[in-house]
Amino acid sequence: MGNKKIKRSIFLTALLVFSMCYSSFAQLKAYNEKSGYSYWVRMPKEVAKKEKVPVIIFLHGRSLSGHDLSRVKRYGVLRAIERGKDLDAIVVAPQTANDWDPDKVMEVLDKVEKDYPVDKERIYVCGMSMGGYGTMDVAGKYPNRIAAAVAICGGGTLSYACNLTQVPLWIQHGSADRAVPASESKKIYNAIKKCDKNADATLTIIPGGTHGSVERLFHGEKIYDFMFRHSKGS
Repeated sequence: MGNKKIKRSIFLTALLVFSMCYSSFAQLKAYNEKSGYSYWVRMPKEVAKKEKVPVIIFLHGRSLSGHDLSRVKRYGVLRAIERGKDLDAIVVAPQTANDWDPDKVMEVLDKVEKDYPVDKERIYVCGMSMGGYGTMDVAGKYPNRIAAAVAICGGGTLSYACNLTQVPLWIQHGSADRAVPASESKKIYNAIKKCDKNADATLTIIPGGTHGSVERLFHGEKIYDFMFRHSKGS
């Protein structure tokens, strides 16, 4: 009898975990494109009719590059959702095979805006490593479309620095990052502040943070609270 109870308990636990994962991704849809980026779209669990919903675009790092969309769920925003985080936003997670091209990211956003109830005043972009660079380049080339951005353990293209003064930014980097040194984030931050010392840009250096450990930021609340505070209309 004891073994039966243990087996039943294990079965019920496994069923609960499966149900939680299925619920988290019940509204996750893959778009495999022949040209441009393939991408995931995840809708919030409940959206009222005619309700406009904010968008979070997540840009992955180089290790998830390629043509297998399932890789994009290995870390970042989709991974956080898989582990139980509930975000009141449409999450868009494209995949690149090379560096991030801001124009192609915007092509994905254009497609999502046609098919989903997007609040165009609340479009956010975030990413880490190569995705951190991509985040800054998307916000830098299209500051009129991005309400706020969070770039983690990346850097940025200096020629976009003055455009980036138009977008609220939170740049974060681990002090012990050996893959991408924190000096990369400091460089783009200093260039932004040189363009406008009052620019809404914050640089946070995380003591002891490594290139991998900063992924935990996607599982907390702070980066989402930061992004959701901002709207293009405010």
